[in-house]
Amino acid sequence: MLAIPGKACGDCSFCCKALEITQLAKPAGALCEHCRAGGGCGVYATRPDICRDYECLWKGDRGLGSQLRPDRVGAILMEDPDSDEYRAVCDPAKPLAWRTPLVFKHLVAMAKTGRIVVAKAGLKSWRVYASGEWGPCI
Repeated sequence: MLAIPGKACGDCSFCCKALEITQLAKPAGALCEHCRAGGGCGVYATRPDICRDYECLWKGDRGLGSQLRPDRVGAILMEDPDSDEYRAVCDPAKPLAWRTPLVFKHLVAMAKTGRIVVAKAGLKSWRVYASGEWGPCI
């Protein structure tokens, strides 16, 4: 991924907290033991493939403004690599971060393009519809 000016991780390490990393036995919502204070990975050179393959959508999408940086809104916006789902992954400690007006507006806009939009927090998930309605996934 080419670097976009103003789109560096900096002190954001929200992915190291919100995402589950089974190779490290790290559950969603727990800060990875290798995450350094102020950002960065203590085992960057030997990190698991899942971490190597992860690309932060916010960093690579010029259309996602600075106000949508994951640590600022409490949700990681991401494409599911195994389906057509567009997701907002939240810290399980703040499961409704996807309902903040800025994030919710973005999710509804994605649903209006025909995408399946799902908000997730730990084991909970909600489907977001183009109408602005939402409900739990079963």
